[in-house]
Amino acid sequence: MLNYLWGFMIVLGITVGVLRGEIAAVSNATINSSKEAVSLCITMLGIMAMWTGIMQVAKKAGLVAAFTKGIRPVIRFLYPDIPKDHIVNEYIASNMIANILGLGWAATPMGLMAMKELRALNKNSEVASPDMCTLLIINISSLQLIPVNIIAYRSQYGSVNPAEIIGCGLIATICSTLVGVVFSVIARRRVKRSMAKRSSR
Repeated sequence: MLNYLWGFMIVLGITVGVLRGEIAAVSNATINSSKEAVSLCITMLGIMAMWTGIMQVAKKAGLVAAFTKGIRPVIRFLYPDIPKDHIVNEYIASNMIANILGLGWAATPMGLMAMKELRALNKNSEVASPDMCTLLIINISSLQLIPVNIIAYRSQYGSVNPAEIIGCGLIATICSTLVGVVFSVIARRRVKRSMAKRSSR
């Protein structure tokens, strides 16, 4: 679906440019954007390499394990139906840590692995379980202490102070995460009530 959406936007932009007689501007914008895309990829590659190295050092030093242990109560609160010693707890913790550090690209693989395990716990049902929905909501809301990607974008496009977004980003992601948590808790309770009613019939 997303491919169709992007394709439609590209065709629409070219059509509008032709109708307004600005096809030269469209061509120039395409070429300039291609150059910027390559430059941005190089910038992001450097930043990702740096943060990957930092994460590896933190892991070797035991900081990641300590942080994982620290957020276990949060995981138990958000995912009360998951067995305590199941491997999915580690995947969820790693996903949350990566998101908090602003490493969304690093959070995705852990999120996919967690979702795979949650589906197995859900007996491979085609209907998502409350835990699967909670994982998706928390991952999307993604509390971020350091929005690495946004800082990189701002740096690439000449911001005087790329990191000044940290405060606003923290406030915004705290709000989005709180809303996501509240929604997940309410939805889980409704699902349990609905299941209880069905079983009592």
